[in-house]
Amino acid sequence: MLSLVSANCVSLPTQTVKQHRIIAAIDLGTNSLHMVVVKIDTSLPAFSIIAREKETVRLGDRDLATGYLKPEIIEKAIAALGRFQKVADTFNAETIVAVATSAVREAPNGKDFLHRVAVDLGLSVDLISGQEEARRIYLGVLSGMEFHNQPHMIVDIGGGSTELVLGDSNEPRTLTSTKIGAVRLTGELITTDPISNPEFQYLQAYARGMLERSVEEVQANLKFGESPRLVGTSGTIETLALINAREKLGYVPSTLNGYQLSLKDLRDWVNRLRKLTNVERSVIPGMPEKRSEVILAGAVILQEAMTLLGVDSITICERALREGVIVDWMLAHGLIEDKLRFQSSVRQRSVLKQASKYQINLEHCDRIAGFALSLFDQTQNKLHYWGTEERQLLWAAAILHNCGHHVSHSSHHKHSYYLIRNSELLGYTETEIEIIANLARYHRKSAPKKKHENFRNLLTKPHRQIVSQLSAILRLAVALDRRQIGAIARVQCEYYPNTQEVRLRVFPSHPDDDCALELWSLDYKKGIFEAEFNVKLVASLEPYAMAISS
Repeated sequence: MLSLVSANCVSLPTQTVKQHRIIAAIDLGTNSLHMVVVKIDTSLPAFSIIAREKETVRLGDRDLATGYLKPEIIEKAIAALGRFQKVADTFNAETIVAVATSAVREAPNGKDFLHRVAVDLGLSVDLISGQEEARRIYLGVLSGMEFHNQPHMIVDIGGGSTELVLGDSNEPRTLTSTKIGAVRLTGELITTDPISNPEFQYLQAYARGMLERSVEEVQANLKFGESPRLVGTSGTIETLALINAREKLGYVPSTLNGYQLSLKDLRDWVNRLRKLTNVERSVIPGMPEKRSEVILAGAVILQEAMTLLGVDSITICERALREGVIVDWMLAHGLIEDKLRFQSSVRQRSVLKQASKYQINLEHCDRIAGFALSLFDQTQNKLHYWGTEERQLLWAAAILHNCGHHVSHSSHHKHSYYLIRNSELLGYTETEIEIIANLARYHRKSAPKKKHENFRNLLTKPHRQIVSQLSAILRLAVALDRRQIGAIARVQCEYYPNTQEVRLRVFPSHPDDDCALELWSLDYKKGIFEAEFNVKLVASLEPYAMAISS
């Protein structure tokens, strides 16, 4: 039996490193300065964000005549960076990696500003090109989203530039950066409030014209028949998704990862935003402070990009440049042995990181995951018709089902639900995290019931059905390692539709073990499985000789 953990776990770097390292990454953007502080688990490798800081400084609000960064804004930026340093120090960050983008890149006094930062604060800031910015955005997105080797386009709308990337889990095919951003176009093209029709028409035409070359470059690198998904990152796109979700759903999702914004909804927002004054935009529920001033220009850039690319929706990823800076640092310091292997297993690494956090007995849960997947595979297209995606959710739930012990043994299945639901499981949508949490919740005790609030959080019948059926399978898998010693080597499942009977042949790992406790546990837990699939389950212990002969 080969489990998903042993098959896909990332190999460790050959060199000896500290298991946990803390670093900070700062992005000096055109609109805002951002910092993340992360804890890197070098054994996986993976990182988790432990602090975030943001200051809207508007480096892009440069002198219109000279293009210089304004003195008062330089002072504001240096003060913000000093505060960021103090925050990083409180978390004992061993280093701060900082990058500056288009506003500093284009300002004639940009390098003087970075020299001042180095002298005043002792902070070294890398000035990166538009293409390098796009590369690191790509790394950041790959650290938080599964691509499954399928082509994806990434659009990142910043204050001063828009990056457009094409990649498929491997090296990026296209990296582009265009000198249009929410702050830049607002400052250069919008003088009326609300925007006049002529200015709005020109804003649209200008954004479209500037994006055409990047879009053509992306499309030239697509292979025949490919239809890539569009992924959106950073403040403008996250804000548009947030205000749309708040209006459509009536609440703010706990994570925007995986949230989809349609082109139709985006066009509706553009038409609404253009008719409002800045003050009116600022009171839209979910609109962050100061974002209202530049949101229209950003929304128009996104609308024109989606139209030119011929896509009707965009999927949000909350990781971008800052996280890409972290990944790039990890690569440079030998913490990731194989970049592509790191990128291709976001979900597994994220689950294993949570398992480590909650001190789960991974050997035991690995066996349960193996049994669960074996039962899933053997009953597929017989008792159930779920596919690869649902299989992955079952694996994640099997690994994490016992994490509630970290809180208390009593009702630990309920604690597991809470911990999983509120964990940062990267690569999963909010709905998928809800399913994983519910699967773990129902690995023992009561079957899923509509009166349970957590079960009601699953809004569609198929999602509730996934939980009802796969949690029944997980219960059997848990029973098969009742003593947590690996007493059972493998199981063979045979379905007899005429009699509605499932025969479960259990093969022991040791010749003198009667596996009595496992068989008892199977008998005790099988009722919910039998009721869910309308079958009778009969388990039998096979001779040890048959276990080793196969």
